[in-house]
Amino acid sequence: MPPRSVIIVISSLLALLHVYIGWRILPDLPLSQGLRGVGACWLVLSFLLVPAGLLARAIKRQPLSDRVAWAGLLAMGFFSSLLILTLLRDVALGLAAWLGLAGLALTSWSALAVPALAFGLTLIGLVNARRVARVVEVEVAIAGLPEQLHGFTIAQISDIHVGATIKRGYLDAIVNAVNALDADLIAVTGDLVDGSVRQLAHHTAPLARLTARHGAYFVTGNHEYYSNAHDWIIEVRRLGLTVLLNEHVVLQHDEASLLLAGVTDYSAHHFDESHRSDPHAALTGAPDTAMIKVLLAHQPRSAHAAADAGFDLQLSGHTHGGQFFPWNLAVPLQQPFTAGLNRLRSLWVYTSRGTGYWGPPKRLWAPSEITRLRLVKA
Repeated sequence: MPPRSVIIVISSLLALLHVYIGWRILPDLPLSQGLRGVGACWLVLSFLLVPAGLLARAIKRQPLSDRVAWAGLLAMGFFSSLLILTLLRDVALGLAAWLGLAGLALTSWSALAVPALAFGLTLIGLVNARRVARVVEVEVAIAGLPEQLHGFTIAQISDIHVGATIKRGYLDAIVNAVNALDADLIAVTGDLVDGSVRQLAHHTAPLARLTARHGAYFVTGNHEYYSNAHDWIIEVRRLGLTVLLNEHVVLQHDEASLLLAGVTDYSAHHFDESHRSDPHAALTGAPDTAMIKVLLAHQPRSAHAAADAGFDLQLSGHTHGGQFFPWNLAVPLQQPFTAGLNRLRSLWVYTSRGTGYWGPPKRLWAPSEITRLRLVKA
C-alpha cells in the first residue's frame, strides 16, 4: 500500500482531472439539463470506479472482486480517452478562435463528439484486447548462423497478465494458437500474472499444454514480483516449463548447438537482491561449442548488458507497444525500444507488444501478438 500522502496526491489529481472534463464539456453539450446531470453523475462515478478497478484485488469475495475490477478498468479506459479528447478539443477550439472560425455550433457539437468518440474508442479497444492475439511472423538474420539452425523457430508470448479480467479461457485460446505453430521452442517472457498462485493457479493451468521440440521456457517479469515471484516460479515449474533465473541451457538441434539463457526481471533486485538481473551471470559455465546465444529478458533495457555479454538475440516484452494512446509516447522515456525488431550493436532485440493486456481491457494502434521468430542466415 502506498503512503497516505501519495494516495492523497493521486486522489486529488484524479478529482481535478474529472472536474476539468466536467467544466469544459458539460456546459457546452447540446442536451437538456437533465442529461447534463446524468453526465455529471457519471463523472462522479468514474472518479470512484477508476481507483476501485486497481484495488479490487483486495476484495476477498468472488465474483464481486472481478466485477468491481471489470467496472473500474473499463471506466479507466474510457476516462483516459475522455481526458485526451477534452484536451485536444480545447486546443482545436483555441485554434479556431485564433482563425476566426469559432462559433456556437462548433462549441456544442465538439462537446458532444468528445464522449461519443471516447465511447467508440473504448469499445474498439475492448474488442481488440479481448480477441485472440494474432500471429506475427518475424525473420531474424544472424551472421554466422549454422546451416542446421537456419529456419529454427521460436514462439514467443509475453505480458498475458492473467488476473481479474483475463482467465483460463483467454489463456487456453493462446496456448492453442501457440501449439498450432509447431515451433522448435516456446518462450514466455514474463508478466504472466497479476495475483497469487492461490487465486490464479486454475487459470494458468493451460500452460501445461504448451508443446515444442525443445520445450517451453519462462523468465520473470516485474508483475511476478508484485505477486510473490517465488511461489510463481514453483508453480510454473510444476506446469512443466523451464524457468531460467540468470542461467542457461544448451540445446542440440540437428548437430548444432543453441544456447538459450534467461534473466530475472530488470527490477527484480528491488524485491530480492539474490534475483538481481545479470546477463553475464546467465552465461556462467557456457561451453565454447555454443554457436548462437539467445537471451530471454522481460524488459528491453536489459539489452545493453546483453550486448556486452555477447548475445546474438534478445527476446523481450514489458512495453505492450504502449497498449493505447497516449501511453505509447511514454514508453521511450523508460525503455530503449517500444516494439518490433531493433539492433543494438551486434545484438538483435525483439520487443513483443504483448499477448494480453494490463489494466484497462483496451488496445488501440498496438495490437497484441503471438510472435513466431525464424532464425535465418544473414
